Amino acid sequence: MALNLRQKQTECITRMLNLNQPVNATGTANEEVYKILIYDRFCQNILSPLIHVKDLRKHGVTLYFLIDKDRKPVHDVPAVYFVQASQQNIQRIIADASASLYDSFHLNFSSSIPRALLEDLASGMLNSDSIQRISKVHDQYLDFVTLEDNLFSLAQKSSYVQLNDPRAGDREIEEIIERIVNGLFCVLATLGVVPIIRCPRSGPAEMVASALDQKLRDHLLSKNNLFSEGGNFASSFQRPILCIFDRNFELSVGIQHDFRYRPLVHDVLGLKLNRLSVQGEKGGMKSFELDSADPFWVANGWLEFPEVAVEIETQLNKYKKDVEEVNKRTGGNDGAEFDGTDLIGNTKHLMNAVNSLPELTERKQVIDKHTNIATVLLGEIKERSLDSYAKKENDMMIRGGIDRSELMGVLKGKGSKMDKLRFAIIYLISSETINQSEVEAVEAALRESEVDISAFQYVKKIKSLNVSLASANSASRNNIVDWAEKLYGQSISAVTAGVKNLLSNDRQLALTRTVEALVEGRPNPEIDSYLMFDPRAPKSSSGSSHLKGPFKEAIVFMIGGGNYMEYGSLQELAKRQQPVKHVIYGTTEILTGDEFVEQLALLGQKMGLGNTVAPSTH
Repeated sequence: MALNLRQKQTECITRMLNLNQPVNATGTANEEVYKILIYDRFCQNILSPLIHVKDLRKHGVTLYFLIDKDRKPVHDVPAVYFVQASQQNIQRIIADASASLYDSFHLNFSSSIPRALLEDLASGMLNSDSIQRISKVHDQYLDFVTLEDNLFSLAQKSSYVQLNDPRAGDREIEEIIERIVNGLFCVLATLGVVPIIRCPRSGPAEMVASALDQKLRDHLLSKNNLFSEGGNFASSFQRPILCIFDRNFELSVGIQHDFRYRPLVHDVLGLKLNRLSVQGEKGGMKSFELDSADPFWVANGWLEFPEVAVEIETQLNKYKKDVEEVNKRTGGNDGAEFDGTDLIGNTKHLMNAVNSLPELTERKQVIDKHTNIATVLLGEIKERSLDSYAKKENDMMIRGGIDRSELMGVLKGKGSKMDKLRFAIIYLISSETINQSEVEAVEAALRESEVDISAFQYVKKIKSLNVSLASANSASRNNIVDWAEKLYGQSISAVTAGVKNLLSNDRQLALTRTVEALVEGRPNPEIDSYLMFDPRAPKSSSGSSHLKGPFKEAIVFMIGGGNYMEYGSLQELAKRQQPVKHVIYGTTEILTGDEFVEQLALLGQKMGLGNTVAPSTH
């Protein structure tokens, strides 16, 4: 059975809302037992993409509050707490219990509560004479945010800065690694699998892989371990592979502009927790949800933007045709809008029309939503020439450079300050060698546009320290579909070919290429030096050949920030494989290009690089 992280995490949360009792056949908690839900900000973000507020009632939750808000007592009702294990939350729980806010407290911590905090909780409850109010304490191992079936984030902010900060001490680094390991452990515990772990040598990836291997080994020694159900896999290929990388493995992907719908919506409109707010057609802000319940988003999220616009038009025409068909059958008036008021005619046709009304209304809502989003996107694309940025950055990554006049033209042309800075950094990464006079001209052009160049100078510093950055990012340079033809071009099949070429044979991300090699498990010079950990095997036999694959399922984890471009590339890889593989993508946090460049700028400033002109990024 394929690993479905979203489904597994939702099941755990439903069980928690059912006071940690097995749920009924419909998959909901017992709604006859009314309860109150208390959560902190982090756990609110865990719940948000999985369970809508309107669905909480189905699980018997009548009231829900943030833990740090003042609350009035509610008697005769159990309270379900879902919070991170922190000193602040423990003190608040003790205060709530001693004030007798609720009859019984069901405490659920998002990860394993440390012994010291558990002791603080126990002594606080004893001192306030309220220990009888605590019904149960559970470690839920849910310390991560699942956005889609195959996409998760540990929601750990600024880990790239923390891990690359020149001033960071060993203890600070160890704490960050420990937080990442705990988050990954929660993901594996929720899935109920112990994977084979692979990673490049040295750096944060090895530190996380090694510590996770040890944590899993220690846990597997206990009798009631979380993986006992999944321990009966007959052969190694049925276990997934966990591939761990660090953002420096392929810096460019965190910075590049992408012209596909899903990455564009995230990068330009700021998709957060599957929600975004955009300017409505009649003014005012409109809020939309984009998740697996939206068929258009699922079907067209990875198309180039012009193709999405065509698809919206196609769907609208199909909708109008279906409305006309219903009106014709029922003898109603012709017209595009369908409100059911004109329905007359024989009973059979009438019943069919009534039955199709909800489906037609839903389709129209989805079309209107994406028309609104695409209109706002198009405005941004035209104003900032985002199509040109995406094409030229892609060309640079393939050719390994750009003509100087073209480079300067972009830096003096349209686009926000951040667009120009991102473009300049991609120029730096893609160039085989650093042309000093050209770099100085780029810095001068950026200063002229009042751009803070700390991030540019930070990458320049890395580049000079590590010349291999360019070779890690340069891909095969032949047979790229011409972007101009593709953007304004003909058929969907031509565009699909373009996307496939960009992401696979002709311009495959280094990450995707490496994951493909690791999943296939054939000898490959690119991955021969990669470390391997098997937490189920004795340490001495960790490198045995039968653990090298092939694998049906992979979990790919990026330390230091991931993005939708990488996620899309890996999903494309999974579909392309024969038979189709299953790839889950996770990261410490999901970042837009602007957010990642801001982290690079912070590192530049910590190293005393850059200037102090115009901290504003827009």
